[in-house]
Order: sequence, then structure tokens, then C-alpha cells
Amino acid sequence: MKKKYRNHSAAFKAKVALAAAKEEKTTAEIAQEYGVHGSQVAAWKKQLLDNAIEVFEAAGDKKRDKEAEIKDLHAKIGELVVERDFLSRGLKD
Repeated sequence: MKKKYRNHSAAFKAKVALAAAKEEKTTAEIAQEYGVHGSQVAAWKKQLLDNAIEVFEAAGDKKRDKEAEIKDLHAKIGELVVERDFLSRGLKD
């Protein structure tokens, strides 16, 4: 018999992970309360704690990274345009 998997929303996962991070209840109690497996609660808690740093990263750092990426992409577009123009001139002759 095929087991049916459930997809949980990000909000639900965050809610369960925060409850586990508070450590007011055991993992088993939280799992029973929310109707998920204990290992899933532990995995979501670990994921929350591992990625918590990203929440506090400076927005300026992210913006600078995106600006640098955009600059690199514009440079690549320029190279491709020059290459395309060069090759199209060669075909016309």
C-alpha cells in the first residue's frame, strides 16, 4: 500500500520549529500536538537554528551581492552581443 505524504506550509513548519526551539515541551509532545513525526520536528528545528543567521544579515550585504551579480550579468550580455555581431558580420561576407 502506498503511503500518502503531506506537504506542510512554511508557516506551519516555522510554528513547529519555534515550539521545539523553546524547549518547553519534549520533541515527542510537540510531534503529538501537531501530528507530525518526532524526527521531522527535530529536522525542522535544526533547519531553523542553522538558518537563523540569515534573518539578521544586513540588508545592505544582500543588496550589494545582487548589484554585483547584475553587473556581472550585464558584462556577460555585452560580451555575447559583441560576439553575435562579429559572427553575423562574418556570415554576410
